[in-house]
Amino acid sequence: MTPPTGTYRIQVRPEFGLDATAQLTGYLRDLGASHLYTSPLLTPAPGSEHGYDVADHRGVGPEIGGEDGRRALVAALRDGGLGLVVDIVPNHAGIAAPHANPAWWDVLQHGRDAHHASWFDIDWSRGRLLVPILADEPDALAALKVEGEELHYYEHRFPIAPGTGGGSPQEIHDRQHYELVAWTRGDAELNYRRFFAITTLAGLRVEDPAVFEATHAEILRWYADGELQGIRVDHPDGLRDPGDYLRRLRESAPDAWLVVEKILEPGEKLPDWPVDGTTGYDALGEVGGVFVDQTTEQFFSTLDHHLTGDMRSWTDLVHDCKHAAATTLLAAELSRMAALAPEIRNAKEGLAELAACFPVYRSYLPFGGRHLAAARSEAGRRRPHLSATLDQLTGRLRNPADELAARFQQYTGAVMAKGVEDTAFYRWTRFTALNEVGGDPSRWGLSVDEFHAAAHERQERWPASMTTLSTHDTKRGEDVRARLAVLAEVPGDWTTVVRRWVRQAPLSDPALAHLVWQAAVGAWPIERERLQAYALKAAKEAGASTTWQQPDADFERALREMVDRIYDDPDIGADVAAFAAEITTAGWHNSLGQKLLQLTMPGVPDTYQGTELWDNSLVDPDNRRPVDFAARREMLASLDGGWQPPVDETGAAKLLVVSRTLRLRRDRPDLFTGYTPVYGDGVCAEHLVGFDRGGAVALATRLPVGLSRRGGWQDTTVTLPGHTYTEVFTGATVAGSRTSVASLLETYPVALLVRQ
Repeated sequence: MTPPTGTYRIQVRPEFGLDATAQLTGYLRDLGASHLYTSPLLTPAPGSEHGYDVADHRGVGPEIGGEDGRRALVAALRDGGLGLVVDIVPNHAGIAAPHANPAWWDVLQHGRDAHHASWFDIDWSRGRLLVPILADEPDALAALKVEGEELHYYEHRFPIAPGTGGGSPQEIHDRQHYELVAWTRGDAELNYRRFFAITTLAGLRVEDPAVFEATHAEILRWYADGELQGIRVDHPDGLRDPGDYLRRLRESAPDAWLVVEKILEPGEKLPDWPVDGTTGYDALGEVGGVFVDQTTEQFFSTLDHHLTGDMRSWTDLVHDCKHAAATTLLAAELSRMAALAPEIRNAKEGLAELAACFPVYRSYLPFGGRHLAAARSEAGRRRPHLSATLDQLTGRLRNPADELAARFQQYTGAVMAKGVEDTAFYRWTRFTALNEVGGDPSRWGLSVDEFHAAAHERQERWPASMTTLSTHDTKRGEDVRARLAVLAEVPGDWTTVVRRWVRQAPLSDPALAHLVWQAAVGAWPIERERLQAYALKAAKEAGASTTWQQPDADFERALREMVDRIYDDPDIGADVAAFAAEITTAGWHNSLGQKLLQLTMPGVPDTYQGTELWDNSLVDPDNRRPVDFAARREMLASLDGGWQPPVDETGAAKLLVVSRTLRLRRDRPDLFTGYTPVYGDGVCAEHLVGFDRGGAVALATRLPVGLSRRGGWQDTTVTLPGHTYTEVFTGATVAGSRTSVASLLETYPVALLVRQ
C-alpha cells in the first residue's frame, strides 16, 4: 500500500462524533490531506473525552456514533477520495466503570478462574484483586449497598460472585475475588499492571495470542474489508514484547501503513521493527530546534539561576524526578519486581536506581542492551554502596528470557514518562520552548547541519515515518513554541520583563512562576480561565508546591491570585500584551518556517486539528478544544479565489502554506523522493534553511530577529539547479541558478519552489 501523502488528525469525541467528522471530508480533501487520522474509535469507558480508555473491543463507541457512524464515515471518505488511519490502544483497557468492560467484569466476578483472567497481568499471590476506589476514610465500606446481584459504592458498580450473596454488604464484600480499598493505596499496593500510574487503565496481555485476537478482531476486520489503510499504535513501550507484537500486527495487516508512538530520546534509534516509523516526536524536536538561537543558552541559565536559586543540572533533576516516580507513584510495580529477586539484597533499591539512571524509555532485548550498561555505570557512580546489588541485577536484567528483565523493560518507560514528561518538564523552566515530549531541554537547539543530517537519515531509513508539530499530548501548541523560540533571540529583553513581573506578582515557587510567564507570553492573548487551568495543572504535575494527591489549598490560592494579576492589574496586563506584541511577528515567521519544513521534509506530515491556522493551545485538555471548521472552510475558499493574504493575526498565511504544500505532496509525489540540502551564500546565509526534495525546494527563514537587526537579507543568494521554478505561495516565476533570497522571500518568510 502506498503511504499517505498527508494526514489530518481529528479527536473524535461525544461532542464531535463520527457524523461531524464525516462532514469534514470535503474540507480535508480541499486542504490537501490524503487520509483522515482519528483517535481511537472502539468503545471507551462511559463519558470518555479522548478514547484511550477502550473498555469494549467488540465495536465502535455508541457515544460517538457506533457502527452506523463508522460506516457512514467510511462511505464519505471513499466519496471524497480519502483514506482512513485509526489509533489503537493495545497496552491497556479502561476499567473505571467495570460494568462497561465485559472482560474486567468477568475477572471481578470469577477471579483467577474467570474466562478472561488471562487478559490482565494480575499478581494473585496477595489473594484478592485490589481495587483502589474508596474514599480515604476508615469507615468507607459503610457506604456499600447491595443492588440486585451487584455491590454499589456510590456510582461505582461491582459484580457479586455466585454463591456469595448473603449477609451485610460488608460481609458480601469480604467474600469477593476483589477487595475495595482507599484510592490512596493504589500506587503502593496495586496487584495488576496498569498504564503509568493510572489505576483505571489495566494493562492487557496482548502477548497471549487469544487476547491479541480478541482485542484486534474488529480493527483487523475493517482492514480486511478495505475500510482502513493505516494504524497508529499507542504506547508500544508498555507491552511485554513490542517487537513480537508488531510482527504479529504486521502479519495481520501486511499492507497497512503502520506507525508507532515510540518516543525516541535525541540520538536514539528506532528498533528494526516491521513498521513504517514513529508518530513524529523526533521530527518535532528537529524542526523546532533549528529555529532556536544556539548562542544564548548561558543567558537563560544565568536568568534561571537568578530566579530560582536552583543550581541542579538537568541530568540531576531528571534523576531525582525519575527516582521519586520509581519509588512512589510506581511503588507497586517496583515491589512486584523486587519479589522476583529474593536472593538479591537491596533489590528494590537497586532496581529503582537503575530505572532512575536509564537513559532512554526502555530497551527491547537484545536491542538496546547498551542502555542497561550505561544505567549500571551511572547508578554505580551515584550509589557506590549498591555495587554488588547492581551487578547481580544487571546480570539478570540483560537476559530477555528472565521475567525480571521483561518487567523491568516495561517499568523504565513508565518511570521516564512520569519522571520527565510529567514532572521534570514542569520544574526545569529556563526555556520552555524545548520542554516537549521526546526532547531534551538541555540540548539548546540544532544547527542547520544537524537538522539536515537528521532529515537525510529519515529519508534513508524511515521515509514513511510520520512527522508532526502538534499532537493531543504535546505540552504546547506548535505556534506557542514558535513564539517562545523568539525569546532565545532577545534574552536581554526577556530578562528585563520577567524579572519585573516576578517582583510585581510574586509566587513562592519561582520555577513555576517562570513557566507561567512564558506560557502567558507564548499563548497571548489567552483567556483567563485557560491560563488559570494550565497554571494549576502545571503546578500539580511539577509536584513541588502542590500535588494531585495532596493539594495545598494555600499555594493554589496564591497561584490563582498571581495569574489574576495579569488580567486585573492594568500595568501588568499592558506590559505582558506589549511584550507579546513585540515578538509576535517573529513568532509567526518561525511558525511558517517550521510548518513548511515539517510538511516537506522526509516522512508523512500530519496536521493536528485546527493547526492550519495559528494555534495558541497549551497542554491537554486545552489542545482538545472545539475547532471552528466553518471559519477555516471560508478562509480556504477565499485563498482559492485568489486572495494573497498578509502574515497577520488571521493565520491565513499559515493556511496558505498548509493547503498548497499538502496539495503538492498529494498531486505530485514524484517531487518528494530525495533530499539535498540547499544553502545560502552571503552575509546572512545562516538565516536560511532549505532543501530540495527532488523537484520541490523548500526555503525558510530562521532567527528572524537577528536577520532584521542585520538589515535583512542584503546580498544573500541561493543557488538552484539550472531550471525555471514556480513559487507555490505567490505564483511567481523564478529563474534558476543564482537567485536573490530577498526577492524570493519578499512576500512571505518561506518559499516553496517547483521545478517547471
